[in-house]
Amino acid sequence: MFEKSTWIRLPRNVVVGHDVLSQTVDVVDDLHLQGRPLFVTSPTPRAVAADPIAADFEAAGIEPAVVTVEQASFDAVERVIETAETEAVAYLVGIGGGKAIDIAKMASHHLGMGFLSVPTAASHDGIVSNRGSVPEGDTRHSVAAEPPLAVVADTEILANAPWELTTAGCADIISNYTAVMDWRLAHRLKNVEYSEYAAALSEMTAEILVDNADLIRPGLEESAWVVTKALMSSGVAMSIASSSRPASGAEHLFSHQLDRLEPGAALHGHQVGIGSIMTAYLHGGDRGIWRDIRDALDSIDAPTTAAELGIDDETVVAALSTCHEIRDRYTILGDGMDERAARDVAKKTGVIS
Repeated sequence: MFEKSTWIRLPRNVVVGHDVLSQTVDVVDDLHLQGRPLFVTSPTPRAVAADPIAADFEAAGIEPAVVTVEQASFDAVERVIETAETEAVAYLVGIGGGKAIDIAKMASHHLGMGFLSVPTAASHDGIVSNRGSVPEGDTRHSVAAEPPLAVVADTEILANAPWELTTAGCADIISNYTAVMDWRLAHRLKNVEYSEYAAALSEMTAEILVDNADLIRPGLEESAWVVTKALMSSGVAMSIASSSRPASGAEHLFSHQLDRLEPGAALHGHQVGIGSIMTAYLHGGDRGIWRDIRDALDSIDAPTTAAELGIDDETVVAALSTCHEIRDRYTILGDGMDERAARDVAKKTGVIS
């Protein structure tokens, strides 16, 4: 007897394009959300997006509560929860980059309230996923949460965000290639639960960016459109899988270990991009996929070497040879790499000199 079942939570509305920020009140109305919202934002996104949205709400007779966060932390999540409870709000709106959206996401999950995602930078796939990420000391915690009820992504705002944030988002998506390779390997060797649908969707998002890398350029709304669609597809793949597996493998373990060894040295997306070059090589040796990843990253101005990342060679080798210890997730790294083998891979792929 067939007894398999699943429960997939996805955004109800995804609104992407030019000047869609002005449609946020309409999106809320379409969702039949009532009551006072709580905006969770950070300083720059507040001026760029949160204040204009607040003005639209006030014109509609609704005064939002606002929490401006400086850093992503569990203390910030607690602050948002306390504000939501004392201000008697009905739902949350995360406005900004990964920091504000992840905090809003985790707070809404704790409160049992819906939230909207309004990204101001196409820097990672958390804008639509069911995972939140918050650093604590030298560790980054990935926490299960609810995906947003809706996403409002204004391509004009995204195109004008700092270019390195967009390239980090692109690199994060391109790394889906190796994340899915690791997922399939774990399924074959460890019987880890696997979704063909989620894996295919995740791979497709990486292919979109690799195939269109020469079209991704600073300040172009069309580029922001392509990148944002890919980020959304990646987030949806995680929701379908009920796991971060479609977008997180050994390349993410490598990035998390870099965060421990060299906190704040580089953007997350750039780190996983470099990790993806090396782990793709481990999966395929001299076959071309690692070169395709490296060339695509280079085309969009994302780092492809330790020097471009701003991290020394020894730190890269140390991270690659120890990152399997980060979490109990089977990847191509297995139970770890010998330091000499890690150095050899980093040299052969050009990551270190």
